[in-house]
Amino acid sequence: MAKLTQDELLAQFEELTLIELAAFVKAFEEKFDVTAAAPVAVAGIAGPTATAEAVEEQDEFDVILEGAGDKKIQVIKEVRTLTSLGLKEAKDLVDTAGAKVLEKVAKDVAEKAKAALEGAGAKVTVK
Repeated sequence: MAKLTQDELLAQFEELTLIELAAFVKAFEEKFDVTAAAPVAVAGIAGPTATAEAVEEQDEFDVILEGAGDKKIQVIKEVRTLTSLGLKEAKDLVDTAGAKVLEKVAKDVAEKAKAALEGAGAKVTVK
């Protein structure tokens, strides 16, 4: 029998149905004592060290208003400055405990917003 090239073998496999191809793979595995499945279990062996390495530094932060404090009007003004909200929307946001003033912003923007809101008398957290 003449040796077939890789392209010729692929051409032959293209003509097979999925059932015929599955039967061929099973026969090939039995004949040569191999497995056609990809080795997935190897990645799971790495354990906790792989998880620790996969943790990335957070680059998006939320600025959350915990409370308005004594100077509610100043806090509303700061919220309007930081966002594009109108007066009523900013007031409603300040009245809502745990409201997000800014979402998914850079660390420096979140820190500036926190400083501005705390300067106006609000209690703020950055997550």
